[in-house]
Amino acid sequence: MKKVKGNIPEIMTDLRKDTIHVPNVIRDCTGIKIFGKRIKSICYSTDISIIRNIDADAVIAVYPFTPHPTITKCIIEAADIPVFSGVGGGLTQGNRSVNMSMFAEANGSLGVVVNAPTSKETIVDISQMIDIPIIGTITSEFTDVKEKIEAGVKILNVSGGKDTAKIVRLIREDYPEFPIMATGGPTDASILETIEAGANAITYTPPTNGELFSHKMDIYREKEKLDFE
Repeated sequence: MKKVKGNIPEIMTDLRKDTIHVPNVIRDCTGIKIFGKRIKSICYSTDISIIRNIDADAVIAVYPFTPHPTITKCIIEAADIPVFSGVGGGLTQGNRSVNMSMFAEANGSLGVVVNAPTSKETIVDISQMIDIPIIGTITSEFTDVKEKIEAGVKILNVSGGKDTAKIVRLIREDYPEFPIMATGGPTDASILETIEAGANAITYTPPTNGELFSHKMDIYREKEKLDFE
């Protein structure tokens, strides 16, 4: 059957027109297919209001505190897209990370994210207890990627700041087919560089509530000024 080409129909309402759109350039990456779901754009946020109003394919919910079941549960329940839940690996190691991983899976996470310092022993323990992918964070070119993969990591999450594209490129030399998600940076050019380096999916940091409200307040003020005149 011949494929029909044309415009993509879109349904939108006035109440949802303020949806945050991820950069279109992210669509240039291949994506990562997990249990039949193809993931290209990943929102990096734990803000439920942002998560409910962004058109990303998934959420990576990691934060700089000890992972807590309440936070994991709230984010998964509020999200209408798949969630990758942070389960520690820095200060939180061993049994707590394993238990958090089991809790995340039981509540519907599509995957769990372990921090860069996570020991191989903890990764092995997690991999033996859950049936969703472990996502291992890579923060520099000196991270032992081989050790993480051998321990049970199924996806690499490269978060190397300005060196992210370089790190992705180095990993691709040894692992040309291994799934990689990576931070894309603030511009289309930096996102495209990361994709061309070999990233299959891009994590995107959306504007904060404060930034979004600032813009909306400017609109409100301008409207009030025009109404007054």
